[in-house]
Amino acid sequence: MRAGILVVDDDAGQRADLAEMVSALGFPVSLACDGREALAKLAAAPADAILTDLMMPRMDGIELLKQLAARGDRTPAIVLTGFGSFDQAVSIVHDLKAFWFLEKPVQPAVLRTLLERAVRQSHLVEETERLSRELSYQGVLGDLVGDSAPMKEIFSLIRQVAGTTASVLITGESGTGKELVARAVHQLSSRSDRPLVAVNCAALPESLMESELFGHEKGAFTGAVERRAGCFEQAQGGTLLLDEIGEMPIGTQAKLLRVLEECKVRRLGGTHDIPINVRVLAATNQAPEKAIQNKRLREDLFYRLNVFHLLLPTLRERKGDIPAISNALIRNLNKKHSCRVTQLAPEVLARFQDYEWPGNDRELRNVLERAVIVAGEGEIHLRHLPSLFVPQPQTASPKEPAEGVLQVRIGDRLSDVEEAYIRLVLKYTNNNKTRAAEIVGISLRTLHNKLHTYAEQAGEGLSAAAGKD
Repeated sequence: MRAGILVVDDDAGQRADLAEMVSALGFPVSLACDGREALAKLAAAPADAILTDLMMPRMDGIELLKQLAARGDRTPAIVLTGFGSFDQAVSIVHDLKAFWFLEKPVQPAVLRTLLERAVRQSHLVEETERLSRELSYQGVLGDLVGDSAPMKEIFSLIRQVAGTTASVLITGESGTGKELVARAVHQLSSRSDRPLVAVNCAALPESLMESELFGHEKGAFTGAVERRAGCFEQAQGGTLLLDEIGEMPIGTQAKLLRVLEECKVRRLGGTHDIPINVRVLAATNQAPEKAIQNKRLREDLFYRLNVFHLLLPTLRERKGDIPAISNALIRNLNKKHSCRVTQLAPEVLARFQDYEWPGNDRELRNVLERAVIVAGEGEIHLRHLPSLFVPQPQTASPKEPAEGVLQVRIGDRLSDVEEAYIRLVLKYTNNNKTRAAEIVGISLRTLHNKLHTYAEQAGEGLSAAAGKD
């Protein structure tokens, strides 16, 4: 339940006069003696509008507005100013986005007009947020699409956690839409008007990781020719997504944990701490428990991030969403490539339903992007898809596998099967390692490590054969 108009003034007499005036205008009213008490009152019950004095002890009106902005609280605030503070009032309206200002003594007719407008704006914001929540029940939440039971559950969990400040750990196979979920959490939160900064921990070399996260001062290391704000500072007041958190070096994880616990960051080469107000979301395609067991993820960091866990379903677990996802993607891809594709042909949809989608939603997008470009307009047919989706003709020899099929026999070593599969996927992607890593479900760094191991093993085999000769 809303508290109506919150009047904030340290002078008891003026506070009582303002409350009587606001009440006489027909608005419910609550009182606070300074900014600190106002924040406590707002935490207990939101207000339709705030009427606050500028100069107060403990926490003045300026600091109150700064605190509200940092928290993402968009309650309209009318600032009361005394004689000679007109320029300051205008500055506050511009810089701190106060709703308006009033010079003392307050005229009831002017106050009524401003309060009515402020309350109207507050209700409009609330209605917009309500409609946004209702839209999420129609199988769409941000850029996420799906009406299956698993996705309805994910949508429900996103709505529950978005309005809080809790850290969220998002897990799921590669390509399941972890970053889209993070963006939905941010967009539905009170921080939506502040930045969302995403960092791919697997794409950064260890030597640059700490500089990217925490920033650095000029001269902190060779090549640091100027001061640079890190991702925590860039996300101030907003949200920071740490993607592939399991790929972050253990040493950096320890420093990250300290930043999260203390809410302060120090740039490399810096001498003082910088307070931060950032909500942290983390994502990984690894099972966190296995990452902890393999010493790739600190257990204490895991518990700090895993306040709220979202496990995303794979596309093969929600194939009923494929038509809706495909239609949404086709609309977006038509705009991107200036095409006029209408829909999937029935045989294409049937083939999509039979396919297991190891690369999940991202693989579906890539397949459709190619198909939209090839088709150009009208329906997408099988001839517009990669050869993997086209039925293969029967060969004379049943022992010869079809293209894109890996045969495994009892007695084959698991390591050999893995290598053969990875090389088959690389062939399918025309040696696009990023795409191959997504399909296989491993990070790009892990794929490079495996290929390096295969090359070393091949070299050892050649050396041994040469020695026998």
